[in-house]
Amino acid sequence: MMKEVHKKQVRPKPIANPPRERGEITFSHPSEQEFARILDFYGIKWRYEPTTFPLRWDEDGHILEAFSPDFYLVEQDLYVELTTLRPRLMRIKKRKLRLLRELYPEVNVKLWSRKDFIRFLERFGLEERSQVLVGQEAIDNGDAQAKR
Repeated sequence: MMKEVHKKQVRPKPIANPPRERGEITFSHPSEQEFARILDFYGIKWRYEPTTFPLRWDEDGHILEAFSPDFYLVEQDLYVELTTLRPRLMRIKKRKLRLLRELYPEVNVKLWSRKDFIRFLERFGLEERSQVLVGQEAIDNGDAQAKR
């Protein structure tokens, strides 16, 4: 009788993405650019999408799904994901964050909603920019970018 051999499924390690200079970064949304601008103004060290975390993989270790949080605040050891557009995206991001936390409990990550980002803008006296960054105009621009 032949014994069945099972491959031990090993969780892939997080992938360090190459660092990019500020001028090389193309932000996916204007809210990310504004967040970076405020961090720069206050001298907070950050990196943009520095790490990709595998969330699902096949038995050979090929990554099927992954997540790269938007920002890593270096001195705070904190990843920040901004989701300022559609509520549907929040559900998707929450599911990915739930998986990330299960697989990588040592990783500190916060999900910022549209409401969180508006409060952030208000705190810095930038509430007048909220329509451009997270209002209907931003939603329309985000939808247009997504269709490209």
